[in-house]
Amino acid sequence: MPILTVRHVTTYHYRQPVSFGEHRMMLRPRAGHDQRLLKARIDITPEPSQVWWVHDVFGNSVGVVNFTTRARELRFASRIILDHRPLEELDFRLEDHARSLPFSYSAEEMPDLARSIERHHPDPSRVVDRWARGFLSRTGPTGTLELLTAMAHAVSRDFTYVPRAMRGIQEPVRTLELGSGTCRDFALLMMEAVRSLGLAARYVSGYIYSPGFDRALREGRAHVGGGSTHAWVRVYLPGAGWVEFDPTNGIVGNRDLIRVAIARDPAQAVPLHGSWKGFPDDALDMDVSVTVTAEDEPVPARGPAQQNA
Repeated sequence: MPILTVRHVTTYHYRQPVSFGEHRMMLRPRAGHDQRLLKARIDITPEPSQVWWVHDVFGNSVGVVNFTTRARELRFASRIILDHRPLEELDFRLEDHARSLPFSYSAEEMPDLARSIERHHPDPSRVVDRWARGFLSRTGPTGTLELLTAMAHAVSRDFTYVPRAMRGIQEPVRTLELGSGTCRDFALLMMEAVRSLGLAARYVSGYIYSPGFDRALREGRAHVGGGSTHAWVRVYLPGAGWVEFDPTNGIVGNRDLIRVAIARDPAQAVPLHGSWKGFPDDALDMDVSVTVTAEDEPVPARGPAQQNA
């Protein structure tokens, strides 16, 4: 049960001093039985005029920041320490009726799950539907957990991870056409595929811990997405509750996954966003650096990374 430290620094650079509008931060991990927040600190430069915290409709902790100062650089430096308790695949206890597909959620659960079952992205040619149904058994019942595990492993095995610094997300149909994408693209693909089978799924934004990241990266053992913010999906399974699946790395369960924000759609879980006022060519670049280390593990020396890459 490691104690993990996450350092996340985002810096915006401008050609000349600009003014800043409201910014919203989703950087504080959600506490629960499988992860417990011990300390959290956020340093913002220039100093904001106001900072306050709210819970959004999903219960995520959102920091809201306002400024009165103009500057050529805007920097958010977050440091969090948490107790992370991994749950293994064998710990999931599904109710008997949910062990194989198809199954129905109870009348008590449906009102709260309905919007997470509903498809949110166009699939006019049923491309995502056909891909999802390719994981169903042709000879008998399909095990629910077996199908979800196979789907996560298939994305990790068959698709190419291509980091992308630009905001926004790739439509699931496009991800299937290209056979490549970012972690957020893979999460959206699996989420929509799971929904096409009648299951409730949500998008998760957070961090991934890759032990000894720099060395593991050199040796080809590092989790894909390590060194940046990360995204995956969670599926509601009766008896087990919300279960994490990381299709980028083929992870089932929350091992090495630090949950920050949960949403029905990726646009509702952007780690950091806001506005500024100036000339169009004043914006130069943005650097994002993320490190996740265990207690007593040295902090790796890392260059700029890509947000939710």
